[in-house]
Amino acid sequence: MHRRIFMKHGAMALMTMGLSPSFLRRTAFTLPPSAKGKVLICLFQRGAADALNMLVPHADPDYYKLRPTIGIPRPSRIAAPSTAIDLDGFFGLHPALNALHPLYQRGLLAPIHAVGSPSATRSHFDAQDYMESGTPDRKGTKDGWLNRYLATCDTCEAGRPEPFRAVAMTQQTPRILQGPAPAVAMTSIDAFTVRSTGGMTERLEALYRTGSADLIHATGAETFDAVKRLREADPSRYAPARGAEYPRSEFGQRLKQVAQLIKANVGLEVAFADMGGWDTHVNQGAATGQLANRLTDFGASIAAFVTDLDDRMDDVLILTMSEFGRMARQNGNGGTDHGHAGAMFAIGGGVKGGRVHGRWPGLAREQLHEGRDLALTTDFRTVFSEAVTGHLGTTRLDTLFPGFDGPARVGVLG
Repeated sequence: MHRRIFMKHGAMALMTMGLSPSFLRRTAFTLPPSAKGKVLICLFQRGAADALNMLVPHADPDYYKLRPTIGIPRPSRIAAPSTAIDLDGFFGLHPALNALHPLYQRGLLAPIHAVGSPSATRSHFDAQDYMESGTPDRKGTKDGWLNRYLATCDTCEAGRPEPFRAVAMTQQTPRILQGPAPAVAMTSIDAFTVRSTGGMTERLEALYRTGSADLIHATGAETFDAVKRLREADPSRYAPARGAEYPRSEFGQRLKQVAQLIKANVGLEVAFADMGGWDTHVNQGAATGQLANRLTDFGASIAAFVTDLDDRMDDVLILTMSEFGRMARQNGNGGTDHGHAGAMFAIGGGVKGGRVHGRWPGLAREQLHEGRDLALTTDFRTVFSEAVTGHLGTTRLDTLFPGFDGPARVGVLG
């Protein structure tokens, strides 16, 4: 194949697998990945998850005054599927998150309450943008904070650039991973391949491998190697370890594939997945219903992932997040409107689990943000800062979260 023809058709082929020629250029110049083997996984609950029913403050008397029909009943002495699962005598998990309770008991789960963005916005779009860019109330930020981590990682050891260092299990690259450092977005491992007819793939690969040692050829060969490694992993025959059963939902299957990428040793360092459906203005439900269904999928997927990875969770940290919480008082439609502070979960072998983190502000009217929402006591950048310093080892917090001068840790990592 003539090189001029290859450059035209080769670029088209690579576009079909989510890579562009700019990806190749960026990969060629990227800094080497961490050799520590640590992996950070960010899971975004899009739509503003209801923190007060996810991490239930059952010992706060105002909780039940604010939520007379959708509040989660206090834990009972006898395990019941309709009551909160007690954690520490004050907080409890929604009963639909029962799959996460063993992780809490084993010290692998660290809930954080009253955490989120200091921005007063109640716009989903703006709040998600602020959380993913790491710059609340600044709309001009061009890149995401995870991408800035990748681009400025100053503690990485020299090594071979890995095309799968950063992967989003999404249709498009999420805001959090947008920026100059390369990141791959794909909806499934099966879909990540070079699509062509006849022997085009083999001819493309031959050209990559036999070309001169320029940057395009070098990086192209690495990309084909990566695709081969994924093929060898054979996603269709992947069997989770230790009997882990992932939900057949989209979220569950994407976490299953993140686990597969980690086990395939393709150099994964940062992964992202999201889940929608948390905007529960109407008929939210209580122990059962709309929110409970989402939480069941969410908790079961994460629990299966932890079971599947087993000892490898020592090197994995999962952070869950949502753009803001929901109003403390239920509305007239059996739901909750947009609020302020929310809740996060940190999960992994390195967390200080088995305890609830953060300072509880209370739910009395004078304690609420603007008299209606759970007040914020922990900035999300504090949690993110602790994750990237304590787990990934970077020291460039000024670049990752410019202008943030708050605490750099909440104490969720050991």
